[in-house]
Amino acid sequence: MVAFIAHLLITSALLLLVANFVSGVRIAGWGSAFLGAFVLGLVNAIVRPLMILMTLPLTILTFGLFLLVVNALMLWLVAALVPGIQVRGFGPAFLGSLVLTVLNLLVASLVGLEWGAV
Repeated sequence: MVAFIAHLLITSALLLLVANFVSGVRIAGWGSAFLGAFVLGLVNAIVRPLMILMTLPLTILTFGLFLLVVNALMLWLVAALVPGIQVRGFGPAFLGSLVLTVLNLLVASLVGLEWGAV
């Protein structure tokens, strides 16, 4: 349970960083970011696999690059569902999802290095 809450807090912080880096993405505060992180987890667990399955031919045709569009749509969906999170169009959603992906990869690599040292 502690790991789950820690993951939510880290994702919340990353969402706030995305809002600071990407114009067109706005998050009202920590509460909205925390709720957004939770909803993003649900959307990635339920909706994203269905979207990937439905767009599989296009994903194969684009050598997987269409998954970037799917990720952007998931971020845009979260903004539509969570009060206090605004994404003003597909462009900011696309850039925001790219930044969020890179930040998640950085955090995962840091945590992986940290756990490997223990």
